[in-house]
Amino acid sequence: MKFLSLPLPGTYQIELEPRGDERGRFTRLFCAKELAEIGHVKPIVNVNHSYTQKAGTIRGMHFQNPPDCEVKIVKCVRGAIWDCIVDIRKDSPTFLQWTGVELTENNHRMIYVPEGFAHGFQSLTDDVEIVYFVSNFYAPDNEAGLRFDDPTPNIRWPMDVTEVSARDKAHPLLNHEFQGVTLP
Repeated sequence: MKFLSLPLPGTYQIELEPRGDERGRFTRLFCAKELAEIGHVKPIVNVNHSYTQKAGTIRGMHFQNPPDCEVKIVKCVRGAIWDCIVDIRKDSPTFLQWTGVELTENNHRMIYVPEGFAHGFQSLTDDVEIVYFVSNFYAPDNEAGLRFDDPTPNIRWPMDVTEVSARDKAHPLLNHEFQGVTLP
C-alpha cells in the first residue's frame, strides 16, 4: 500500500499494489501495520457493502458525532464513483473544505477518511458497489450529515445529480452559526 496525502490534513489516497500471475491477481485491502505508519491505530469494527443502481446518484454527506466519530477506508469494487470528503473539524485550517477522488473497480485506489470528516460519493456508472471499513459501530443517535448541495462547502459534483435519498435531502443547510448541525 502506498499512501498519497490529499489536500486536507490526515486524508490519504491509498494506492494498492496488486500482485498477479497466470492465475489472476491478489490485492491486500487492509494492513494494520501499514496503516499505523500514517497514524491509524483504531480497530476496524465493521466492513460494509453498498450497492447503487443508477449513475449520478449521490449518497452522503454522512458522519457520526462524538463520541461515535469514525474512520472510513473506502474501495469501489464494481463500476466507478467520485468519493468526496468535507473537513468538519472546527479547529482545522481546512474547515469546510472538500476534496474528491475517483475510485473505480480497476484503478486500485482507496480513500482514507479520518474522524472529523463528512463522507459521500456520486456513482459515475450504473450498478456501483463499494466496500468500506469503519472504525466505530453505527450509532443512529449520533448520525448526522451535510446537504450534498450546501452552498457553504459548495461541492462540485462531476455529474448531474439523478438520485438523492429523502434523508440526505433533509440534512440542514449550514450557515455561519451552523444551526441544526453539531460538528466535531
